[in-house]
Amino acid sequence: MKIATYNINGINGRLEILLQWLDEAAPDIVCLQELKAPGERFPLKALERAGYGAIWRGQKSWNGVAILARDTDPIETKRTLPGAPDDEPDGGQSRYIEAAVNGVIIGCLYLPNGNPVPGQKFDYKLRWFERLRTYAQELLELEIPVALVGDFNVMPADLDVYKPERWRDDALFRPEVRDAYAALLDQGWTDALRRLFPDERIYTFWKYWRNAFERDAGLRIDHFLLSPQLAPELKAAGVDRWVRALPKTSDHAPVWIELE
Repeated sequence: MKIATYNINGINGRLEILLQWLDEAAPDIVCLQELKAPGERFPLKALERAGYGAIWRGQKSWNGVAILARDTDPIETKRTLPGAPDDEPDGGQSRYIEAAVNGVIIGCLYLPNGNPVPGQKFDYKLRWFERLRTYAQELLELEIPVALVGDFNVMPADLDVYKPERWRDDALFRPEVRDAYAALLDQGWTDALRRLFPDERIYTFWKYWRNAFERDAGLRIDHFLLSPQLAPELKAAGVDRWVRALPKTSDHAPVWIELE
């Protein structure tokens, strides 16, 4: 089973790139983030012609998440991250969707960016992270195969960013955010890419400006967290950098793992 995540940064504007990648990479399950399209504009028919069923949660201009499954339809199990207080509903912030696909629970997430720091957006990011951690513990207690997949908007360690000293005060690299990610791992989740590549610089995102991709000045912010029932099945992982090199592409590259 090949599971992938891809922050598409506008699904309709980059649909041809997505379809080309699906055809060449042939992932079994895909988590998409930043659809930047309302639900009625999700390109379901084009994806079905490519062989993929889908569930999605759209939002006009911002956010948006989807799960695709090859030759089958994902079975939706949740449409929002639990735990939002009454005075802070997720509302239109489409950041989480979950499905059962081929015996695995897939949680597709797009964690808030959090900038600027300090500020309300950073505070919201930390609260969202806490909700994720609470729900992640509930998933672990089910003792079933689960993968939390997507754009976490966090570089967990210095190895995950090209020049750590330049990012110390950014919301993606603040100690509070890295601690929140570490607390998830401490529950028993496995960071799939770091399990296979413990000492390598692997990036999944490159800014558009200052030739960041050409200089390989990147960040690793797209992650796969695997439950103890799934982690032993991990056998391969990688980043499809060639997609990031295409014209008018997303600033993220697709990332994938393979499981037995």
